[in-house]
Amino acid sequence: MATALAALIETWAPQLQRAFLVAIADIADRAQIGVITAMIARGDIESAVTAVGLDPVAFRVLDAATAQAFEAGGNATVDGFPPARGPDGHRLRIRFDVRNPSAEDWLRDHSSRKVTEIVEDQRTMIRAALTAGMVAGRNPRDVALDLVGRIDPATKKRTGGTLGLTAHQEEWARRYADQLARLDPAALTRQLRDKRFDGAVKKAIAAGKPLGGEQIAKMLTAYRNRALRYRAETIGRTEAMAALHQSQDEATQQAINRGQINPVHVEEIWHATIDGRVRDTHRAMNGQRVRRGQPFVSPSGARLRYPGDPQAPAGETVNCRCWVEVRVDFLAGVR
Repeated sequence: MATALAALIETWAPQLQRAFLVAIADIADRAQIGVITAMIARGDIESAVTAVGLDPVAFRVLDAATAQAFEAGGNATVDGFPPARGPDGHRLRIRFDVRNPSAEDWLRDHSSRKVTEIVEDQRTMIRAALTAGMVAGRNPRDVALDLVGRIDPATKKRTGGTLGLTAHQEEWARRYADQLARLDPAALTRQLRDKRFDGAVKKAIAAGKPLGGEQIAKMLTAYRNRALRYRAETIGRTEAMAALHQSQDEATQQAINRGQINPVHVEEIWHATIDGRVRDTHRAMNGQRVRRGQPFVSPSGARLRYPGDPQAPAGETVNCRCWVEVRVDFLAGVR
């Protein structure tokens, strides 16, 4: 079960990542660019935000992928339980019920909360981006296209927009553009920059010759694309961790509620991915064992039901790569 769960995380994280990107692309394609442009020109930022079309329904694809990951996790959990037998000796068939009320409640509440968080952050980001463009006196259409992206002649798809980025990431992009315009060497320290442009930036700094507007636009487009991928990767892994570990917890509880497993015989073990990227707190938690119903305790003091627990602080969950092994000892009571 432990190996299966770890494999499922690696399988579903990219699928949830793609689902988020599909939702953002759909919103960008449907955005009313003409209306957004007109509203920016009038100084009506709220109407421009509305014209972007941040409909929560657009994230239905992310909801669906989360539900599929949840069901896969629950099925893998029960498949991994050791064989159990009833009092008469026949083998007990343990199944996972994704339609169980508690399972459906979690999926509904979690998806609603996640989509609300994404949409609200997008609105904050869009207001900041449009306001900054308006204050700078930029062409309203250029500001609108910077938001939703421009059509790539090769792919025929929009690219390089800030739509989908967090409010903080949009601010990073604006600062990066400013650094490039001022030939600030700090532009070369941006982790999300496309290093293929470093030579041109270094040459411009050495010569004291400003970069052209088209050059900066290309660098900024690459930066935004990388930031969007990073954002999608973060959502994909965080949501996969939450859905798969919650379904593992749900599947175990369902078996307990049916009397197929004694909770006293259930042990949960925290496993960290030990490498240069692991959090110090999670490195320390590696191998921590708890009985069913007890939380894992981080050195930070945070209490987690499992890696990626949505109820835990973001500092303990975002991009977490840990996983929990559930061990059931059916022979414990007969030794």
